[in-house]
Amino acid sequence: MTSLPLLSLAPLVLLAAAVPLALRPGRRPGRLPTWAEAASLVALSLSLAGLAQLWLAGPLTLTLVGLPLLRLDAISVTMALLVAFVGWVVTRYARRYLDGEAREGRFHALTLAAIACVLVLVQAASLPLLVLGFLATGLILRQLLLFYPDRPEALRAAAKFTRVWIAGDLALVAAAVLLWHSLGTVQIAALNAAPSLPPLAQLAVALLVLAAALKTAAFPLHGWLTEVMEAPTPVSALLHAGIINSGGVLLITLSGLVQHSAGAMAALVVIGGLTALFGALVMLTQSAVKTALAWSTVAQMGFMLLQCGLGLWALALLHIVAHSLYKAHAFLSSGGAVREVNGARKPGPVAVPGLAAVARSFTLALVLYTAVAAGFTALLGEKSPQALALGAMLIFGVSYLIAQGLADTAPGALTRRTVTASLTAALAYFSFQVLAQIVWGPSLPAVPVAGPLEWALIVLAVLSFGLVAFAQALFPLWAHHPSTAGLRVHLANGLYLNALLDRMIGGFRAAPKS
Repeated sequence: MTSLPLLSLAPLVLLAAAVPLALRPGRRPGRLPTWAEAASLVALSLSLAGLAQLWLAGPLTLTLVGLPLLRLDAISVTMALLVAFVGWVVTRYARRYLDGEAREGRFHALTLAAIACVLVLVQAASLPLLVLGFLATGLILRQLLLFYPDRPEALRAAAKFTRVWIAGDLALVAAAVLLWHSLGTVQIAALNAAPSLPPLAQLAVALLVLAAALKTAAFPLHGWLTEVMEAPTPVSALLHAGIINSGGVLLITLSGLVQHSAGAMAALVVIGGLTALFGALVMLTQSAVKTALAWSTVAQMGFMLLQCGLGLWALALLHIVAHSLYKAHAFLSSGGAVREVNGARKPGPVAVPGLAAVARSFTLALVLYTAVAAGFTALLGEKSPQALALGAMLIFGVSYLIAQGLADTAPGALTRRTVTASLTAALAYFSFQVLAQIVWGPSLPAVPVAGPLEWALIVLAVLSFGLVAFAQALFPLWAHHPSTAGLRVHLANGLYLNALLDRMIGGFRAAPKS
């Protein structure tokens, strides 16, 4: 008899705890918020127990009538730990944040149900259960976005979210049907082991990519994510417990299947790279903290899709974990961060680098990165061009700091600190890459060999990120030009793509229900 994965009990515990809260949905429902926090802590404990069980017994699968339901492996236990931990933190925060709020009990019930659904999603061993997990998560998140139903902005955000999420669900359902028809199975393990893809399966993989892009609020249907501030702050943090990054989870879960399609991988690079650059540029123009964080999430989700498209699956999973933890913390601490910044001693004049300083900074950053890459290659073996290209994109971000340190008016201490930051970033990138490969590499496909198409996309991505970073470093030199002011306004409004989507769905006519 197959052992029961302890992790599979976590969703049941959360749903059982949600029932009494749903029955008492009003203000201050007794000790039930504390009960909700305890249930989330039990779910986290079961996730830790699942990690121990995986270590001792190896991968397990829970089956029912011959159909695999839930799986316990390195990928699912990592995501479950992440979801349970962020969920526990959010429930603790929400117990105080919503104390005395009308329908407080309803919020706690929806939160526990959302965590339970995502835990099912990340553990699913077959496509039908995966689809059900996505459907249930979307339904519950819509209710959370409408927690303040009298706000027109909340109605618009929920309307856009519902349409985008359901479109992703439909693409996922169609992909599941096509995969069952072409490959004769809906089991995730069997799909990942498929040696090749017939034409219908190729179409199914394209639909999987579409579903992943829609679930991660990729360009140009990202608008709902930038409006989640109309829901309570805990919802913004809860999104990072496997919801907004569920598209990445989908791709990583089916990575063995997706990697068979060169077209699908190329589409992920293009969609992800465009979304990352667009989100990052718009984020720089935002004055509201939570809005800037939301645009940052858009950019980060695009970067995650880019990593998947390059075949860097272990790094994509590491990115999901790291981004979820720091961004959930950033949302929950946003109020305190504003107070700290306002109370901090304002710095003196910022050193503005000229063109020569910026050019030197990028050259120095790339030289340091090349030296570190050569050292790691000599010690641990050859690195894939995809991994080297991704590291170059990351080091471009540090080049901006180095540019300030190399400005003519910059003190020597600043120069030394910025150069040290670049070296540290390069060392950290390769170190975490090695760690991710050790932990998750055996459960994921190897990085594909780069052909002509892959090389073209790698060069395009590196040049695009490099040019944008170079322009950003030079921004203080042309920030006061009249054309720049106009561009800043257009970027601050996201090039009006969100307004176009509102017009298409009638969002501007959204009004509170009487």
